[in-house]
Amino acid sequence: MPVSLAEPIRAAVKAGQLLESAARNIALLLEQAPEPIHLASVRELIDRGAWSELNDRFYTTLAFGTGGLRGRTIGRVVTQAEQGEGGPLGRPQHPCVGTNAMNFYNVERATRGLVAYLWKHFSKEGRPGRPKLAIAHDTRHFSPDFCALAAKVASEQGCDVVVFEGPRSTPELSFAVRHTGATAGVVLTASHNPPHDNGYKVYFSDGAQIVEPHASGIIAEVNSHAHEHATPMPLTARGRIERLGREVDAPYLERLQTLVLDPAMLEAQRERLHVVFTSIHGTGGVISLPAFEALGIRVTTVAEQEQQDGRFPTVKSPNPENAEALSLGMKLADELQADVVIGTDPDCDRMGAAVRGDDGRLHIVTGNQIGSLLAWYRIETLFAQGVLTAANREHACIIKTFVTTDLQRAIAAHHGLRCVDTLTGFKYIGAKLGKYERALPVDVRQNYRDRLEAETRALRLQHSTFFVFGGEESYGYSGADFVRDKDGNAAAIMFAEVCAAAKARGQTVPALLDAIYAQFGYFDEKNGAIQMEGAEGAAAIQRLLASYEANPPAAIGETPVTGVKNFAREDIHDVEGDLIPKEKMLLFYLEGGSRVAVRGSGTEPKIKYYLFGSRAPGDGRTFTAEELAAAKAEVRAQLESWWTWLQTDAAARK
Repeated sequence: MPVSLAEPIRAAVKAGQLLESAARNIALLLEQAPEPIHLASVRELIDRGAWSELNDRFYTTLAFGTGGLRGRTIGRVVTQAEQGEGGPLGRPQHPCVGTNAMNFYNVERATRGLVAYLWKHFSKEGRPGRPKLAIAHDTRHFSPDFCALAAKVASEQGCDVVVFEGPRSTPELSFAVRHTGATAGVVLTASHNPPHDNGYKVYFSDGAQIVEPHASGIIAEVNSHAHEHATPMPLTARGRIERLGREVDAPYLERLQTLVLDPAMLEAQRERLHVVFTSIHGTGGVISLPAFEALGIRVTTVAEQEQQDGRFPTVKSPNPENAEALSLGMKLADELQADVVIGTDPDCDRMGAAVRGDDGRLHIVTGNQIGSLLAWYRIETLFAQGVLTAANREHACIIKTFVTTDLQRAIAAHHGLRCVDTLTGFKYIGAKLGKYERALPVDVRQNYRDRLEAETRALRLQHSTFFVFGGEESYGYSGADFVRDKDGNAAAIMFAEVCAAAKARGQTVPALLDAIYAQFGYFDEKNGAIQMEGAEGAAAIQRLLASYEANPPAAIGETPVTGVKNFAREDIHDVEGDLIPKEKMLLFYLEGGSRVAVRGSGTEPKIKYYLFGSRAPGDGRTFTAEELAAAKAEVRAQLESWWTWLQTDAAARK
């Protein structure tokens, strides 16, 4: 480290302005990656006394969480060196400098570690040739640049690379890994995070996000390599870089169309159903729009949000779970009297919606409600078609997370299907799909990916487990296993079919949802979060989680806590007997059958709260309209009361 920086850094640490870990990581970066922009940016932040910014950028090194690497690519403070001559769409010329930022430094070290692990894994399995890496990127700031760097580094380390020619969705990358026979995949995205963030998601050869033991193996490789630029292999030993486009788009689109369970019904409703779609400046339009067109679904797009733009300039947040992100779509839908607004996030792995009710108004549908509608429709339809029967239903399941509504469990139980709970993160659902595939006979597995959906479904119902539907409360859904991640393209198609089915029944979607509540009971949920950013925020989140563990509440509001499940300390098994990985999450069971979960987000600087309430009609009855209305009011009031109490309690625990 230059002498001119060493003394002010030592003084700042001594004065308590700069964390010791930040000082160590600054030294590490400047010694092992002495780029001029690194030195200039650190010097400028020191000269400005921007110690909080330096702490946030350097207090740690990015590590894989539930979504891989994710962090700021544009700092709260943008240095003159980073701004440079500026970049496209008003972004800085260079990404944020720091070991805790999404930048070229971390993309390179992540790619080198990944490729090193792939070579070891490849050799261990005795495969001929070389590993292959599939890479995609979304529309975020620096995503194309990070994508190009990852492809270059992987190729220079002897790995073949297939890379999409332009922005593509995360689920299509998952599909591409399987379709091209890649050893692993990477997508550059921060999903629904704010514009200043970016990320690096890693997938393994099954097309699912990495889980153990691969996750720890990759991290170990990343951390064991020095951080200076690697020496490329000789030209003759480097891997090939090939571009991907329609040769993957077309088969992915073809597979998506198989998600429609009742094509005749959808065709009959095509003139009556009108969808407004928005990609919120992301990748959704690349595949979702051709899919709607191929299925004959009448769709109008939100023109202001069609442009792929990493600023996401028309919304406060590109997150379709927020009503604000769908507001332009809802305005257009009201002008056209369209039935439904469907929106996807920038990498199109999440989908949100608003539907028109009996009152003529558009209503936002929550992630739990969308998932419940999809689960109910797909189970009911498959039984009606004779695909699922009393004889084979023990070989079928739905999968949800522990923090997803129990309405889906009630629906599955009514039909005799298994409901499997996983931790938050679709990688755990992907791992289950891998388990079900491995349970098939060897001769089936050899060409499993090339078989038609109807054929694989029959084989799974005979030999293994047929995955009917899976989802998370956070607006991620899947209806098949040809993609091993949540899929906004698939969700858009599946939800459009539900809307068409409601029309065929002479109902609006809210009325259909009420009919489901009347039969299975009213289930409602409230999600809350407390945001704590930066180094101080990360430490505060851990302190708060530790406080709940050491001193769990005896009651939440006026409702006694009857039990606590600690996912970090206890050995917890799912209904299939599989051990749940350890995670810092607490589940408080409340008197009356409700529950509250608390966990730190794996992708955002937040501590998250999940509140669950329900009322059942009992005695095999169904709710009357009046009883359902009363249950809704009672449960909603209780959830609001609990959330108010939790916020007050959290403030006191800090």
